Amino acid sequence: MKRHPLFHRVGAAVAVAVLAAGCASSSDEDSTGEEGVALSEGMRGVSDGGEPVDGGTFTYAAYAEPASLDPAVTIAAVTTGGAEMINLYDTLMNFDADAQEFEPRLAEGLEPDKDHDTWTLTLREGVTFSDGTPLAAAAVKWSQDRYASMPAPEAALWNGNVTEVVVEDERTVVYELNKPWPGFPSILSTGPGMIVAKSAVDKDGKFTPVGAGAFTLERWAQSEELALTAREDYWDGAPHLDKVRFVYLNDQRAGLESLRSDGVDAVLVRDPDIVDEVLEEEWPGYVNMVAASNTALINASEGRPGADVRIRQAMALAIGPDLIAERAYGGSGLSDSTLFQDYSAWHTETAGLELDQDRARVLVEEAKADGWDGTIEYLDATDPASRATMQAVKGSLEAVGFTVTTRPMRTIAEQISTIVVDRDYDVAAWGLNYREADPFSKMFATMHSDGTQVYDMYTSKEMDAALEELQAAAEPAERVAAMDRIQQLVNTDVPYLNWGPFSEYNAWDEDVHGVVGGAASMIHLADAWVG
Repeated sequence: MKRHPLFHRVGAAVAVAVLAAGCASSSDEDSTGEEGVALSEGMRGVSDGGEPVDGGTFTYAAYAEPASLDPAVTIAAVTTGGAEMINLYDTLMNFDADAQEFEPRLAEGLEPDKDHDTWTLTLREGVTFSDGTPLAAAAVKWSQDRYASMPAPEAALWNGNVTEVVVEDERTVVYELNKPWPGFPSILSTGPGMIVAKSAVDKDGKFTPVGAGAFTLERWAQSEELALTAREDYWDGAPHLDKVRFVYLNDQRAGLESLRSDGVDAVLVRDPDIVDEVLEEEWPGYVNMVAASNTALINASEGRPGADVRIRQAMALAIGPDLIAERAYGGSGLSDSTLFQDYSAWHTETAGLELDQDRARVLVEEAKADGWDGTIEYLDATDPASRATMQAVKGSLEAVGFTVTTRPMRTIAEQISTIVVDRDYDVAAWGLNYREADPFSKMFATMHSDGTQVYDMYTSKEMDAALEELQAAAEPAERVAAMDRIQQLVNTDVPYLNWGPFSEYNAWDEDVHGVVGGAASMIHLADAWVG
C-alpha cells in the first residue's frame, strides 16, 4: 500500500450534469509519465467485444481488503472495498466519467426544485433485494436513516444537510435539505446510495450483506479472497458472469504481474510508475483522476508539533513534491502542491506553496525559540515507494532543522488503526483522494470541522465557510472561485502536505468486456463478460 484513503444507461434518465471534464484528450500520447500529462477520465482502449458470452468467473486483484462490507462502515471507493460493495448493492445514482454526469441507476430519475434544496427521487419498478423483498421508497428511507445514525464515512455530511427523507409513495422519495446543494446527486452514487435490506441486520445487530446489486456474497476467506455469485433475479437481467472473485494480494505490482500471466482478469493500480507500465502495455480499462492522493496528514491536536502553524508551514516549504515523485516513482506522475492541476475543471488561479527551504529554516528556529525541541515522527508503509518517500521526507526536514524519526507500518490494518483509531501520529502518509467528479463530499469529510475523516488535522471556521460556499455553488465559475478560496486557506493553514494527484487505473485483459465505471473508480460488473 502506498496511500490508503480510509452503468449502462437505461430508460428515460434525468442526467444531472457536473463540471466539464477539463482533462487532456484520450489519445495514446496521454500519460502520467515523464512529460507529466494527465490521463483522461473514463474508459480507455475498450472495445465492444461483439456478442456477450455467458458463464465463467471474473477475477479482480483488489487494491486492499475491506474491513467490512457494510456501506455504513466502509468508505465507498475502489481502494477500500467499493468494487465489492457496488456489485452487492448497486447504487441509486452512478457517475459516468466519459459524460461527466451523474445518471440514474437503481433510480429512474432524480429531480431538484428550482432552489436545489428539495430533491425528488423516483425508483425503478420491479427492483428487488437478494432476499426477494422490493426496493421500495420505505426501504430506501430505512437504509439511509440507518446510515445517518452510524459513524458512517459520509454521515456527518448527510446529517448536516438532509433534514428529512419523506416516503411520498411506494416509488418516490423526497429529500428536504436545509440549504441549496446542486451537487446532491453525488452522495447517492456512494455509501448513502448503496441501499441495504432490513434483513441485512439481525436482532443482535450482526450485519450480513443483502442488497439489490447483481451479485450476492458466496464466501469471504479473510486475507485471501471474496467470492460473489450472480443473481438470476437481478432487476436488469441475470449477469453474464457466473461468479466474481476479489483476490487480496495487497501489492499493485503483484497484481499487475498476475494480470500479465492470466492469473487475474483485472487489477487496480495507482502508483505512478506502475500506471506508466500499464499505459506502455496498452491495457484497456477505466481511469479516474484523483487529486491530493499523494499526501501526508499532520496531527494538529494539542501537544503535537503540528498544533503550531509555523511547524506545519515549515514542513510544506521544506519538502519538494518533485523530490517525492523522483525518489518514490522515478519521476513518473504529476507532482505539485496545488490541489487541482491544470488537467482539472477545478483548477484555480492560486497555486500551492512552492519549495522554500530558507523560509522553512526561519520558521523552525522561531518554533524552537518558543520551546519546541525540534523533533517530529513520520509514519509510512513498508513497500519500496513508501520507504523511498520516508527517506526523502526525513532528509528534507532535517535539512531545515527538524530532528526526524520514522515509523514504518507493517500492514495496512496497522497503518489505519494507528491513524484513524488511535490518532497516534505526528505526520503520516495517507491519501485524501479528491475526485474530479465531485470533490466536495470528500473535502468536507477531511477538512470541515464536522468531517468524519479529519483524524485530528487542523480545521477552522474559515475553511468551513469556504467548503459551504463550494457546496452552494451552482455555476462552474462560482465553483472554481470557491475552490480558489480553499486553496488559499490550505496554503496558509497547511492542514496536510500535498505532493500531487494519482491516476487510478482499473486495467483488464483484452478479452474482458461490458465493465461499467462508477464513482470513486468503482466498477459495475452486471453487464461484464469474459471471452
